[in-house]
Amino acid sequence: MTSLDKPTSDTDQPHRPDDPSRPDKGRHAARPHGEGEQSAATKAVTEAVLFEAFGGVRGMVETVLPGLLFVTVFTINKDLKASAIAALAVSLLLVVVRLIRRDTVKHAFSGVFGVAFGVLFARMTGDAKDFYLPGMLYTLGLALAYIVTTLAGAPLIGVVLGPVFKENLSWRTRNPGRKKAYAKASYAWGFILLAKCAILFPLYWWADTTQLGWVLVALKIPPFLLAVYLTWIFLAKAPPPIDVFAEMEAREEAEKARKAAAADEAVSGEAAVRPPGGAGHEG
Repeated sequence: MTSLDKPTSDTDQPHRPDDPSRPDKGRHAARPHGEGEQSAATKAVTEAVLFEAFGGVRGMVETVLPGLLFVTVFTINKDLKASAIAALAVSLLLVVVRLIRRDTVKHAFSGVFGVAFGVLFARMTGDAKDFYLPGMLYTLGLALAYIVTTLAGAPLIGVVLGPVFKENLSWRTRNPGRKKAYAKASYAWGFILLAKCAILFPLYWWADTTQLGWVLVALKIPPFLLAVYLTWIFLAKAPPPIDVFAEMEAREEAEKARKAAAADEAVSGEAAVRPPGGAGHEG
């Protein structure tokens, strides 16, 4: 305990906890516990939002499964057509399952488009290795986008997660601590994806299809989990988001209350100046 934590003028005087003439010792003692609860709640909310935004366990499975099936089939029979059909079929199946369960399909649809582009590239060139090229180029472009947008003062991860946290882009001008956290998270995503590209692109040129495929499958989840974990760490320590939707609702309610009060005042004023019935007539 530092000197700032200790009473300086009446240390030796007995006091009651409910004495209004002195600071509430119980309240000060409980404050760290309250702050701890708030911090835990913030971390829990951040974790839940990130889990939902990035698709959770099912999203990771839907990301890995088509590529895993492609490289498995190709490793067994070296048949580009069969491998492409298998990967595309399982991607479409995942979309159908989500539609039947009435779940969000954005992650499954992104998987379908990725697989479709990969199949198209591979079929056009006749090289099974080109199945992975669109995804690799997308990863490289995304890595550069994370870094460039952060340097420009609008970290991409904040643009993506802002609406999810109901803060939109308020963090850019009203929440500097949160903007700094988004910048750190975007740099983390950018450099992690660049490191992934630094491994994959040399393999694209020098390794065969099966080697590249198995390495790419192995690198699907760990870099992603690392980036999500770092994002959670940065945002959990950042100031809480500003709920701009709640602010808009509060302003609307205040405006309604103001108009209602003005209407009531106008009605009261009219009643006050209206002459009593028959007062202006002589008997």
